[in-house]
Amino acid sequence: MEKKRLCHSFFKRPWRKILVIMKLFFLLTCCFTLSLSANSLAQQERVSLKMKNVGVEKLFDEVQRQTKLYFLFNIEQVKQLGKISLDVNNETVESVLMSVFKNSDLTYVFNGNMIVVRPRDAQDDKEVKKIVITGKVSDAKKQPLPGVTVQMKGVAIGTATGHDGKYSLTIPNAPQKFTLVYSFVGMLTQEVVYAGKDTIDVVMKEDVKALEDVVVTGFMNIRNSSFTGNAVTVKKEDLLKVSKTNVIKALQTFDPSFRIKENNRWGSDPNALPEVYIRGESGLGVKQLDRDALSKSNLVDNPNLPTFIMDGFEVSVSKLYDMDPNRIESITILKDATATALYGSRAANGVVIITTIPPKAGKLNIDYSIVGDITFPDLTDYHLLNAKEKLEVERLAGCYDFDKNNDGYTDKYTLDKEYSNKLANVVKGVDTYWLAKPLQTVFNHSHSLYIDGGSESVRFGIELQYANQDGVMKGSLRDRMGAGVSLAYNYKTFLVKNTVTYQRVRTKESPYGNFAAFAKQLPYDTYKDEDGVYNPTMKYWGRGSDSRRVNPMYEPSLNNFNKGSSEEFINNLSVNWNIIDGLLLKGQLSLTKTIGNTKRFYDPLSQQSANLNILSLKNVNSGTLYLDNNDGFSVDMNATLSFNKALNGHMINALTGISVQEDKSKSNGATYIGFPSGTLSSPEYAKEMYQKTRFNESTKRLVGFLFSLNYSYKDIYLLDASVRMDGSSTFGSDQRFAPFWSFGLGVNLHKYNFIQSLGFVDQLKLRASYGQIGKANFPAYAARSTYDIATDEWYKTGLSTRLKALGNKNLTWETTNTFDIGAELSLFGDLLYVKGSYYDKRTIDLVNDVTVPTSTGFTSYRDNVGEVSNKGYEFDVRVSAYQTKDWSVIFNFNLAHNKNRIEKISESLRAYNERVQEMFSKQLAFNDPDKELQSQPFLQYVEGGSLNSIFGVRSQGINPADGQEVFVSRNGQLTKVWAASDQVALGTSEPKAQGTFGFNIVYKQFSLFTNFMYETGGQRYNQTLVDKVENVNVYTDNVDERVLTSRWTKPGDKAKYKSLVVGRNVVEQTKPTSRFVQDYNVLSWNSLELGYDLPSSITNKLNLSMLRFSFGMNDIWHLSSVKQERGTSYPFARTVTFSIKVSL
Repeated sequence: MEKKRLCHSFFKRPWRKILVIMKLFFLLTCCFTLSLSANSLAQQERVSLKMKNVGVEKLFDEVQRQTKLYFLFNIEQVKQLGKISLDVNNETVESVLMSVFKNSDLTYVFNGNMIVVRPRDAQDDKEVKKIVITGKVSDAKKQPLPGVTVQMKGVAIGTATGHDGKYSLTIPNAPQKFTLVYSFVGMLTQEVVYAGKDTIDVVMKEDVKALEDVVVTGFMNIRNSSFTGNAVTVKKEDLLKVSKTNVIKALQTFDPSFRIKENNRWGSDPNALPEVYIRGESGLGVKQLDRDALSKSNLVDNPNLPTFIMDGFEVSVSKLYDMDPNRIESITILKDATATALYGSRAANGVVIITTIPPKAGKLNIDYSIVGDITFPDLTDYHLLNAKEKLEVERLAGCYDFDKNNDGYTDKYTLDKEYSNKLANVVKGVDTYWLAKPLQTVFNHSHSLYIDGGSESVRFGIELQYANQDGVMKGSLRDRMGAGVSLAYNYKTFLVKNTVTYQRVRTKESPYGNFAAFAKQLPYDTYKDEDGVYNPTMKYWGRGSDSRRVNPMYEPSLNNFNKGSSEEFINNLSVNWNIIDGLLLKGQLSLTKTIGNTKRFYDPLSQQSANLNILSLKNVNSGTLYLDNNDGFSVDMNATLSFNKALNGHMINALTGISVQEDKSKSNGATYIGFPSGTLSSPEYAKEMYQKTRFNESTKRLVGFLFSLNYSYKDIYLLDASVRMDGSSTFGSDQRFAPFWSFGLGVNLHKYNFIQSLGFVDQLKLRASYGQIGKANFPAYAARSTYDIATDEWYKTGLSTRLKALGNKNLTWETTNTFDIGAELSLFGDLLYVKGSYYDKRTIDLVNDVTVPTSTGFTSYRDNVGEVSNKGYEFDVRVSAYQTKDWSVIFNFNLAHNKNRIEKISESLRAYNERVQEMFSKQLAFNDPDKELQSQPFLQYVEGGSLNSIFGVRSQGINPADGQEVFVSRNGQLTKVWAASDQVALGTSEPKAQGTFGFNIVYKQFSLFTNFMYETGGQRYNQTLVDKVENVNVYTDNVDERVLTSRWTKPGDKAKYKSLVVGRNVVEQTKPTSRFVQDYNVLSWNSLELGYDLPSSITNKLNLSMLRFSFGMNDIWHLSSVKQERGTSYPFARTVTFSIKVSL
């Protein structure tokens, strides 16, 4: 009934139908008129030509250069025109073409700005056929590929696939035969010849060099060929060859400027998180004199730490340290201003982009891998004496010689008795190898499971991870457990992705404490009584030793513990809207919640100073519990609009957007004392709370407005430009916002005809960039005055407060001006690849603490204190020495050189230098813990120096006449007195060159990879020679085997070291001197992996996609020109690994 009324109404008003027809006719007429107008204008384009005996292709090229026209033609057909000669001035294109094609079998047709050349008898007076080709592009796993370029070969007609991998390409005036080119970053370019079928589906194969073809910046992906910045990209497969468990350590292999700061103290401690820097250090951080002696690393507000971005959002270095390497698709290290400027105030130290593996459509995929490793301590750099050797050294040093001129405290009988007792221990076999007591060989294992699948519109991924990491010191561990779910939904032009991950890390410190305490112990000592119970103290042998020398095995036998855990919940949401072809609106939101706690408990029987009430006859309440909790929540939001289009040889990739961050943190700590026993360590068993609970909270906000442009013309001339305006709550109101920018230019010389004609140059690219970027790695309230509330002091008016740190509203942003220039060269079909670059970074307005006298009412404030520069160069060489169907042999080598220089210092840094000199000038008792500091070099800040300088007093060596050291004062005079004011820079720990080299060999299903790390040209202060040779007390501590070599004994001796202290007298301490500064050259065999992939003929029968076995080793050996102990508080380790990876 309803239909009838509608139809009747329509025919009742026929004028409406007429109106619709008229509108359509008018629209078609306008289109036809515009088309004729466009063709007419094209025909009237004018050119000036002077050519003699050239091919018609040269004519077409010149017309295209002078006009906006372009030609569509068949090369074989136009060859029949032969050579032509022209001499015209300001002539129309139409008349030029008429003269060229006159009396030939070819003709031409104008179609807008395109001129189609075709046979004259094909369709002379008829409209040329228009072809519309549609299809879909996917990868080998049937996942749609958005953004694939589909182009007609030889002309600028093309399109790109949408989010669903589908495309539609209209070709006007199409010839009977032509070729379509499908190209996509990370995939092999494919060419398909049109054979009359208008639907063409293409399956693209992954390029073995896929990740070398695109640079992932976190905000946008840029073709490497058009990128003028400096970046290094590493694939997951390459990372796993170096290390199956430590991503950060593996990255050092692939970029010589990416380095983990040397930590000779904490060795292989699984809970010592690495400090990383790129292209040298530019920030001061925590100064040496203010450093916490127990701190394993300084990661909080570290001014040299790069920014880590995972899937578009910032993460901590600990997140990457604990991450499952199997979940990583690639890592890109961005190093110069062009590459990092989009991150503004977070960019100065470089940016590390981590891209995780997204879920793939198709059948259900299951990937599982297990890694097992055997880790054992590396003690090859320890050369201590056994019981017999140690007792003999004591005898030779006169420890048991009776001196009738002494104070009579020890007689000859007592000395002889002590020596006989020690000798009896040696004879009956007491030879305690103390280094082995706190150590163990451990077996660790990690498991990774990933499941993904789904349709083209809905995809999912599920990940599970477990990894245990026991350290080589007994009781130490770092265990990880994680899970995650990813969902991706495609609807028309929208793509929605959401990822939820959870990770829990459990840590525990070794109850054996500092490894250095074991290295000092006497090998003829026993550590248990007759009943097998650990003695609290070691045997007191006699005068000259500590009467209460602690037994390092006693504390581990108690119920002490130091453990912690952290949990992290992350939800990442992104929405992509392809508004039109080439225009993408993207929104991202990340929410991160962290919860952590640490517990330190000291048994009531513990003798450590951290036990606040040590058990005694007067104190029966002992035992201490420290509880610390932290809670963090961060919000990270990005909204960007990007434009990506190819227009007649112009490739434009532009982006604009806004970025907002907020980080909130809260922490509290409480201390409880008085516990009935070591097994009852919960707070409810404590007698009382020691002071009130401590609370702290902070909030940091950052907003950034950004714009970036990547442009190339014919893929030859390249340009990058970025600008970002950042605002941070860290600064005062007068300095809240700051601009950051970069500009880069480049040229692909291999695109020039004369280079292409050489035939052996695959790539020759030159690039240069300059920009200003910054960093704000310091506490949230550095620019604001901070007060402590004295909660224990109540007055009638309430609580009291006191000024803790003075704010500085004029504190300005720390910025780095960076210049970078480089080149890439590839020859003979990628047989040889060379990449080199030079950089110059200058960091100005360094931000650091300024310490002031406590009489001012506060201890420090933040200020801009100086300027630092880093200049250097990098080289990367790859040689594909042999390539066949079954064989692949590739050698690689890289090198980096950096020179760090302090350009300018403030008065506050000069004041710090005076504090260092005052510390050295103090007269301390021989048993004062701070006295050890006076034998170590301390960095001082001087213009022209380095952040890696080794300071001490210059020395002429040991005077043969009297065995005393001869120093050189600052004014060049010789003296026997060591003066703190005479200290100068004696060397630098920064090498002149560092890098890696190695090879990768593949034969059928077998693969062999290995690499070595080297460092040369720097210096080290050999603290082992100071502590275990010259300054050592041979009576109280074990010593290095070199203790008796090259010692001054009598006048005329030319010796390296002062005379050995005779008897049991206090050893005179040697303060920092050039005698112990040694050239440091090191070569280490970093990793080795042998792998085998089961042939497809077997895996197919097992219904498996892949099955791989591998065997590897890490930290195999270490050769150094400086013979010193490594891992003094926690030893280094070697690892043997095996792994199995299976895919269903």
